[in-house]
Amino acid sequence: MSLWKEFFGDDRAGGGSSAASDEALMEPKPELEMIGGASDFTVGAHLSIAGAIYESISRAVSLECDCLQIFSRNPRTWRAKLLSDEDAAEFRRRRQSAGLNPVVVHVPYLINLCSSEPELYRRSVKEFTADLERAARIGADYFVSHVGSHKGAGPAAGLGQIASALHTILGEAPDSVLVLLENTSGSANSLGHRFEQLQAIIEATDRPGRLGLCLDTAHAFEAGYDVASPDGLDRTLNELDRWVGLDRLKIIHANDSRTERGSHRDRHEHIGRGQIGLQGFRTIVNHPLLRDLPFILETPIDAAGDTARDLRVLRSLRSTHRGEDLS
Repeated sequence: MSLWKEFFGDDRAGGGSSAASDEALMEPKPELEMIGGASDFTVGAHLSIAGAIYESISRAVSLECDCLQIFSRNPRTWRAKLLSDEDAAEFRRRRQSAGLNPVVVHVPYLINLCSSEPELYRRSVKEFTADLERAARIGADYFVSHVGSHKGAGPAAGLGQIASALHTILGEAPDSVLVLLENTSGSANSLGHRFEQLQAIIEATDRPGRLGLCLDTAHAFEAGYDVASPDGLDRTLNELDRWVGLDRLKIIHANDSRTERGSHRDRHEHIGRGQIGLQGFRTIVNHPLLRDLPFILETPIDAAGDTARDLRVLRSLRSTHRGEDLS
């Protein structure tokens, strides 16, 4: 039986895997625990805050997550529900009890710090600052943000806008939460799909110590970086280190891709079912430069239990031996 079939009930392996390679991954190996994975592997998921923001902690505990990512409010509207002191305190209390680390808040969808449209830019800066303050109130460690879209104004204009926005935001917001710029797939007029663009933004701010990086595996693959093969992943990480610095890399968004490498189309897929594939993720989660980082799923929820299955698949690919040759 293939690894994919064990978890998902069919034989549809991802583009980066074959039935034969799946069988190889399933062969009994002393260094690979197929259900739990390595005990030093920090894995979590983006989870719902439905009911109350602190209910996300209960969901994380039920999935045996080590870390957690949330939206602190409805991400599809400008109007945010008031976060009470009581709810913020309860979130912090439950988080401490559950031992989740890190806790990550993701920026809402509507915010676009690259916009040259004055009203959208003003509103984006205001709401980004407010959401960063909310993240600080619940004790979050990181605040993840896409770079945004220049909407046809051109990359230089867009990069100038976000650099100016971050200068304002970081001058006003609490410094207890590190802002992480997330790489993108490069769709349409979006920025941040090349590491040199992320470096330009960091360099343009006068507070580079307040900025880090979140690496999304699907976005990197869709932007053209080969993260699925051992040699390709080495080259990708060398380029990341050259432009941004590996010391700025704080979390991995672990997502497979429905689209081919270099497609510039942002389409997440279940772990192992997409073009990166099971062997690609086995390489990623065991890479010596990545294995000590938190891995957070943002995979689709097509049916009940999908997140739990993706967590099990990801954990199953982790070796308990450092330095194993995975080529």
